[in-house]
Parts: sequence; structure tokens; C-alpha cells
Amino acid sequence: MPLRFDIKRKLSSRSDRVKGVDLHPTEPWVLSAMYNGHCFLWNYNTQALVKSFEVSDQPVRAGKFVARKQWIVVGSDDMQIRVYNYNTMERVKVFEAHSDYIRCLAVHPSQPLVLSSSDDMTIRLWDWDKTWTNTMTFEGHSHYVMMVAFNPKDANTFASASLDRTIKVWGLQTLQPHFTLEGHDKGVNCVEYFAGGDRPYLVSGADDNFVKVWDYQTKQCVQTMEGHTHNVASVCCHPELPIILSGSEDGTVRIWHANTYRLEYTLNYAFERCWSIAALRGSNNVCLGYDEGTVCIQLGNEEPIASMDASGKIILARHNEISVVDIKKMEGDSPADGERLVVPAKELDVCEIYPQWLAHNTNGRFAVVTGDGEFIIYTAVAWRKRTFGTALDFVWALDSGEYAVRESPSVIKIFKNFKETRTFKPPFQADAIYGGALLGVRSGEVTFFFDWAECRLVRRIDVQPKEVRWSESGELVCLACEDSLFLLRYKREVVAAAFDAGDPIGEEGVDDTFDLVHEISEQVRTCIWVGDCLLYTSMAGRLNYTVGGEVVTLHHLDRPLYIVGYLPKENRVYLVDRDYAIVSYQLLLSVLQYQTAVVRRDFEAAAAILPTVPREEHNRVARFLEAQGFKEEALAVATDPEHQFELAVQLGKLQQAYEISIEQPSEARWKQLGDLALLSANLPLAEECLVRATDLAGLLLLYSSTGHAEGMEKLAQLAKKKGRLNISFICSFLRSKIDDCLELLLGAGRAPEAAFLARTYAPKEMPRMVRLWREQLKAINPKAADSIADPEEYGNLFDGLEYALKAEEWLQQNQLHEAAAIVYPEHANDNESDLIEHMKLLEMQPPPEAPPEMQPAPEAPPEEELQDSVVDDAQLAPPVEPEPQAATQADTLEAELERELEAELEAAPLESSEPEAALTAELEAELAAGMDDNAAVAIDGDLSAELDAELEAELSR
Repeated sequence: MPLRFDIKRKLSSRSDRVKGVDLHPTEPWVLSAMYNGHCFLWNYNTQALVKSFEVSDQPVRAGKFVARKQWIVVGSDDMQIRVYNYNTMERVKVFEAHSDYIRCLAVHPSQPLVLSSSDDMTIRLWDWDKTWTNTMTFEGHSHYVMMVAFNPKDANTFASASLDRTIKVWGLQTLQPHFTLEGHDKGVNCVEYFAGGDRPYLVSGADDNFVKVWDYQTKQCVQTMEGHTHNVASVCCHPELPIILSGSEDGTVRIWHANTYRLEYTLNYAFERCWSIAALRGSNNVCLGYDEGTVCIQLGNEEPIASMDASGKIILARHNEISVVDIKKMEGDSPADGERLVVPAKELDVCEIYPQWLAHNTNGRFAVVTGDGEFIIYTAVAWRKRTFGTALDFVWALDSGEYAVRESPSVIKIFKNFKETRTFKPPFQADAIYGGALLGVRSGEVTFFFDWAECRLVRRIDVQPKEVRWSESGELVCLACEDSLFLLRYKREVVAAAFDAGDPIGEEGVDDTFDLVHEISEQVRTCIWVGDCLLYTSMAGRLNYTVGGEVVTLHHLDRPLYIVGYLPKENRVYLVDRDYAIVSYQLLLSVLQYQTAVVRRDFEAAAAILPTVPREEHNRVARFLEAQGFKEEALAVATDPEHQFELAVQLGKLQQAYEISIEQPSEARWKQLGDLALLSANLPLAEECLVRATDLAGLLLLYSSTGHAEGMEKLAQLAKKKGRLNISFICSFLRSKIDDCLELLLGAGRAPEAAFLARTYAPKEMPRMVRLWREQLKAINPKAADSIADPEEYGNLFDGLEYALKAEEWLQQNQLHEAAAIVYPEHANDNESDLIEHMKLLEMQPPPEAPPEMQPAPEAPPEEELQDSVVDDAQLAPPVEPEPQAATQADTLEAELERELEAELEAAPLESSEPEAALTAELEAELAAGMDDNAAVAIDGDLSAELDAELEAELSR
């Protein structure tokens, strides 16, 4: 049977003739040495040209990476070797190496040595630690030396191929060849050692169109492979796969089986003649150099072949070697997440076939190895061969003793207890089969599911999955496709009822067989089921699991890892990388069981499982509950104060959020809680939160809205200390503290604004403000400073200044007092009074001659400056009717003024005992009726002691 693997082209770039190629061991780079004297550096993942540089005006036939030095070494037809730093493109060294064209370069795997071969029929050894000194020159060939190659099993020996039809094997300690291999009829162009296995073989290709395999111990040709129709220019023994590649001037690359020497594949990319082939250890990538460009291909996949049973034994297949690792025999302490496990491996067998897939059955008693079109079933403990056969595909059923094989695209055979029970010939071409609760068969872009018993069609699904995984219960199935992951629920009872009814099944199968549980738009690398939770690694480098439609990321991975199994007793998932290093990560079974119970809405079971979940995992559980919509339960489980606060806020539990903030205070948290308290009209809580958050703007809104006088005054001081001068100014202005406003403006260097403010609200301060303004301006523009008029010198320029000064003096003698906001409607028109006009009227009125027993009438009170204020009736007494006098013009004016004052006084509450008592009683009743959680703040600013202390502490700092 043929060797089966996919061949994927990763890079295809057209260019001039490529004479030599090489792969970088760590970067995704291909080096192309070109006949036109240039070198190209390609990224085969992005197909982008990384770097290009000109080496010579002569052809460059050889180029190699020296990764440990970050070098590129090239040899050209100008007989010189050049060394470049591939990061900086600096030319490190250039020297003449031969007297003719340089054909090949080989870098020693560990020592600072480079071999070069040339048309001058010599091989030279160069030591870069000795400034590229030529330490040895090997002579013995009688024609051009086309290629040299180090022996990977013994780097002190190397082989050379020459057009003198011979292959010579040399040692680094002697100038004479150890021996010569002869057998080709024409010149030998290439030679390569076998990299894997124990066979002491090397491969050569020649102008006689043959590829020969030699045993360098017996010095005999063990195989001649025919097929090329032109000169064989390059050969390569793949270091990972059991294949030999040969490139020829006939334009083809042929892939031969390294064990059977059978031709497996012939590749023809129509790039004309193939000149060079390179492969890399630890990778399945191969690069090819042609007349018309460079091609990079990937042979098969690079996934490690491994499987773990329920007891923790991991079977590994690397090349043909089968080994076992027992996790329970791990040395040292319990490993950290992602740490490589130090576990001894025990070799079990050297497999007859090249393993390409390995898997245990459901109970772990047997394991199957497939490859080369065959399968072998072993007993898992003793690793004894139980049965074997031919198979393109092999799958296990959920029943531990049942399995199926795809012998050909048209024949599928089902076995139970190692005996064939049914041969199934689907009415279409079967491209692949899948195991599990149902037998899956893929044909093109469609997948069909059949029952195992009678191979009856259950359902057709129009998807093309890479892998199908069933849960242990058989209720859930995962279809891993190229770009997404589908989770389906299998309704076994629906299918059983349809089959029992005996109704004919259509081409689509039984309706409602599957329900779509969840779709994840992510590329999946590997996956397994743990109960009803799907655990998987993604191409993006994450270890995730999904349950109930919620995807949880356990860890971010630094390299590709492949899941091999999960041990519930250890609460750990085990993974392996491409180098077969085993790592593990913690995944608590109790958490998975709890989440599964929540998804099933089995809250009694979830409550019983919760005590077994470690407290440090409660936050993860709470996040899961929140995602499922159970916020009350999440709040009860959460231990993270931040998460608790978020949940309490979402649920509207402000008191609980307040308690959390008291224990774990933060400014952002207090501010958020204060805003929510304002929205819910919980003013006392809002005030406390805003004070604790030092949210001055919020406090200004609150205090100004509720008429909190004392709070405004303290806020003014606090804002000034915090440098929030705008807020401090507003607070002082609303409290009629004009002097404080002026000092704020002066302290901020705003003397012009202070002067204008004084002109309107504090005329006595105008001269001082103007002087300060002029002093500040003189430093900038003396002429402009001199042009500013001082009201003391130029009073005539300030219209109405004398009346403004009288009004200010009157206001200072007649202080107003605050009243509750509830009485504002009764005094809404007070602000219509013009105090300046009153001052003018009083000046025009002659002083009346009052009788001795009568007191002079009081002056008219101002009503302009503050809203919600009333005249202090201790200062204004009701006017007394004077004795009738002659009707003069002054008497008429006085009577008019008195009438106006009487009208205003009637609108204002007098400070008699009865109105005062009535107003007080009314306000107390209003306050008593509204003193609930959302009550307004008291008239005189009844701040709690705690808030006072908070503000005092801020002010005292």
C-alpha cells in the first residue's frame, strides 16, 4: 500500500535560475542562491521576499545558513566565499577559496568548520574561528567535485560526489579518502547521508539518470531506483519522514519510500529543471530550486503521534519507534503549568510500518497503529500484536470492541471483537471515515452518519470536517472544520423511534437527529471531551474549553501543543509538542462538573458540587454564572471584590455595593456608586459617595440642587485646596461671598476679571482691583496699563458709581437671611426690584419732619442680589401713617415711595411670632414627611459627622 500524506505548496516564487537552496532552522526562511549572482531570502509562510542582495556578477551556486552565527555563507563562480550577517546584511568576510568555480558548501553541525568543493577537483576545510584559515585540503578526485555532505551520525566524516563517476568518503583527520564507491556509469552530481534510523546508508544521483543507495559499511550498492529521464541533479534523505527525494533535469521531483524504495509520488511544478533540494530536521518542509524559481512544500502534517489511556500511560510513535511514558512515574515535585515533565520513556517496539496515526480504544485495552495503507492492533499493556490488516482509514466505535476500516474508496468493513461483521459499500466514493457513536463517512463536502448495527443512514450534514469527536455518553459530537467548530447534540430517541416506525428514510436521513448547541468561529488544532465540556487547542495558541456555549481560555500557549488526554484524579490535562515534550495544565474536574450542572439547569446538583470547588476557583465559576445570566448566584459565589461590586451594581443592590466599597475603597468605585445613587434619588448615599470620591463637580450639582448652604461653603474651601478654582468660585458666588471670589481671581492672575466683578458686586474694591490690574499689565504693556482709569481719580467715567457704593453700604447694614426653597414661589418676583433706582429715589426725597413720637420710615430693602431671600424685618418695621400735610411735590414723591415699600413688605414674611411659628411648623412638617432614604438635605446643611470629618480631613492636609 502507498505511503499516504498530504503535500501542500507553501511557497511558489518565480525568479531567475536557482542553483542552491537552504532552510533556516528557526525562522520560516528559504535562501535561494541564483545563477544571476544574487541571493533571495523568502518567507515561506507569507510568501514575501524578506531580503535580496547582490553577491557577484558571476553565478552563485551554493548558499548555506549558519544560524548560530546569524550568517549566510555563499560561494560563486568568481572563486570567492563571502560571509554576510543576515540581520544587518553586513559583509563579514570575503576571501578567494579556490582556483575554479565553487560548486558546494557544507557547514559542520557543531564545530566552526565549512567544507567547500570546486571544479579545481579539491575539497577545502575552513575554520571561521581561525579567521577562515584553510586548515585542510583534500585531493583525490580526477574531475569536478560537485557536492560534499557531512555524515549526521559521525560528523568527523563526510562524502563527496564527483564527475569522475565516484563517491569518496573522507575523515577530518586525514587527507586520504577512507574508501571510494563506484557504480554509476556517468558523473555523480549529488550525495546525501540517511538521517534517521540505524542503517549506514548514503544516496547518490548521477548523469546516468539513476538514484543509488549505498551501504558505506559494506561498500555495496543496495538499491538502484530508476524513473528519471534526465540527469539527477540533487538528492535528499528526509530527516523526519521515511522518504528519499530526487530532483532531475527532466523537471520532476520524485519521492521514494526509504524502506521499500518504491516510487510514491512524482511532483512536477512546471518550473523546468530542478537543481537543488533541502530539508530540515524537526520539520516536514522541503524547498526546491528550479530554473524558474523556488518552491517550498510541506509533506504531511507535523503533529506528534501520541495517545493516552485512562491510567496515564502515553504511547508515542516517532519515526518507526514506539515508546511509552507513564505519567504516574513522574520524577520530582508536582509540575507547574506548562512545565516540561521529566518522565522516563520506555521503548516498546520498532514498528513494521511507518506510523501515521495511533489511538487507544474506549476502554484503553487496545491501541492501533496505522500507516503505509495498513493497520496493526496491539494490546496496550504488553504491546503484543493482536491483529492486522489493510486500511486506508481506521476508526474505533464507542463500543470498545468495535471498529471499522476503509479498505478502498468503495468498501468499508466493520469488525467486532476482531471478527468481520459487515461489509458496507456506500453508494458514493468514501474519502474518509469517522468513529464514535455513529459511523461517519465523508464524500467530497458532505458527511453521512450511519448506525453501526445495520449501516442505516441516520443523517446527512453538508460539512467537511477534519475531525469528528464524540463525548463518552454519545450525546454530544464535535465537528472540527477548517475555520470553525460545531457542537451538536445527538437525539438518540428520535432516531430509534424513526427506525422502529419502519418508515422509509430519505436521502437526508432522519429529521431532527442533531440540534446545534454552539458554533465557535475558531481554527481548532486538537480537541477531546471531558464529560460535557470540550477541551481544545486553537491555531491562535490558546488552550480553551467550552461548556454551555461559553468559551473559557485556560492558558495562552507559546508553541503548538496537541492534547493527548485528561486525568480526572490529577485534575490535569496533558499535551505534547512537536519535539515530543510533554507538558500539563491544571483543569479542575469539580469546576467542569459544576458548570455542566448549571448548563443542564440542575441547580441542586450544582449546589452539592460547589463545596468541592476550591475557593480560588470561585471567581471563574462566578464569571461563568454571569455569562449564563445567573447574576444573583454569581454574586453569592464571587470572591473578587471588583467582580462583586460590578454584580451588585448590575443588580441594583446599592447597599451591598456600598459595603464592598467600604472594605475595598477606590475613587472610581465611589464615583460610580455616587452616580448610581443620584439616578436612584438616594441623596444621602450619593453625598457620601461623592465626598469619598472627591467628586467636586458632582458635589456642586448635589449641593446647588438641594440648597445645601454649609456644604457649598465647605466645598468652596475643598475645591480651592484641590486647585479646582472654577468650582470654588461658583460656590463662593452662590453664597454671596464676593470677597472670596475676588481673592480667587487675583490668586489665579485674573485681575481684569476681578476688576469687572468688583464693578458690579463690590464697588468699594474697584480701586484696589484696578491698581492690581495695572501693576500686572505694566510688566507686559505699560502704555495700556496707564490707559486704564482708576475710579478714585476719574469717578466721572463710572456712571452710577456713587449709587452703587450707597447700595453696597446699605446691603452691608441690612443682612439677608436664607429661607427654605419651598417658599420660593411666594418671592419669585423679588428680583425685579432695582436697588440703584431705590437709591436714586431716596436721594431725591427730602428728609421728612416726623413727630417726636414717630420713628422715621425705613429705607426700601434690596431684592436683587440673591434669590430665595427675604428682607430682615428686624431692620424694616411697618411704616407709620404721618399727619396730613400740604400736598407738595416732595410729599407726593414720598407717598409714592411709601406705597411701593408697603407693597414689597406685604410680599415678604414679617418676623412676628405667629408667621415665624407657622413657617417653622410648615417646614418641619415637610421635612418630617420626606425623611426617608431619598429625603432632601435639611435647610441648614445637616451633614453627618462622618462627612464633616471627611471634608475637614481634606481641608487640613
